Amino acid sequence: MIGSLRGTLLLRDDNELVVEVSNIGYRVRVAPNTSVSVGDEGQQVLIHTCHHIREDGQTLFGFCTPQERRLFEALIATHNVGPALGLSILSVHSPTELAAILAADDIDALCLVPGVGKKTAARLLVELKSRLDIGDVTSAISSADAASNPQADARSEVRQALAELGYGPDEVKEAIAALPESDDISALLRSALQHLAVH
Repeated sequence: MIGSLRGTLLLRDDNELVVEVSNIGYRVRVAPNTSVSVGDEGQQVLIHTCHHIREDGQTLFGFCTPQERRLFEALIATHNVGPALGLSILSVHSPTELAAILAADDIDALCLVPGVGKKTAARLLVELKSRLDIGDVTSAISSADAASNPQADARSEVRQALAELGYGPDEVKEAIAALPESDDISALLRSALQHLAVH
């Protein structure tokens, strides 16, 4: 099993990298955010990989951190979640955000991922909690209880409202990230809409 690649980044697009190691070019499937952040063509890069083997072929999936790889492996071990959907989830939510979502049982946040409905999101929450120790995924929220955090609850309400208004996952994520610290849902929603209007 191939667990990582360290070599020269030869080529990249939104969904695939080619990394040369000892004169062999490895094709690695990645999420768009990984493709952007991994480095420039011609540079030495380190990619953490999941070597996915099926009857009809083998695929390397690449990630910037071991935490992302571990989450991907947990995701694709979940019922009816394949590699494509696993990458989509990690494209929308970072490991830290996903840990917060699990801690807060935030189904609406998971529904921002294209292809994830309420039933799939509810099942993901249950199965991922059983497979992952949230504290191992990230220590960023280890001292906070997101489920009882009024600001987290308010942001969840705003996230749902924006999705219902027809904004896409990337737009919603950007607007939520730009919000000030507050638990006033009305003020946060106004701020999010103002941000979206000028971006």
